[in-house]
Amino acid sequence: MAVRAVRGAVQLERDEAGHMDVQVKQLFNAILERNALTADDLISVWFTATPDLHSDFPAAAARGLGIVDVPLICAQELDIAGALPRVVRILAHIESDLPKSEIAHVYLGAAATLRKDIAQ
Repeated sequence: MAVRAVRGAVQLERDEAGHMDVQVKQLFNAILERNALTADDLISVWFTATPDLHSDFPAAAARGLGIVDVPLICAQELDIAGALPRVVRILAHIESDLPKSEIAHVYLGAAATLRKDIAQ
């Protein structure tokens, strides 16, 4: 089994803890489902949020899904002029038999514009 990385992002409509929870859970579940992953396949997960999001920690949503024995960390994205606002990104390190070319990176809603080259 190889170590792989899978990415994803979602743009929130507003900076509200409940909304962030729902959207991040949807993104996280989509990453797991599209790559046929379980919690046991996760090595670690990085969550980033744009500087305009401060209502909650995105990693709290994963904990709410029962991901309790996987290292999670949150960080802030760079504050770049013109960048898409209210975006949460995920970078998950996983164990998988999938070749890199078959990893499904998940960009939901308007966040699909961030990586048209790999968004599925």
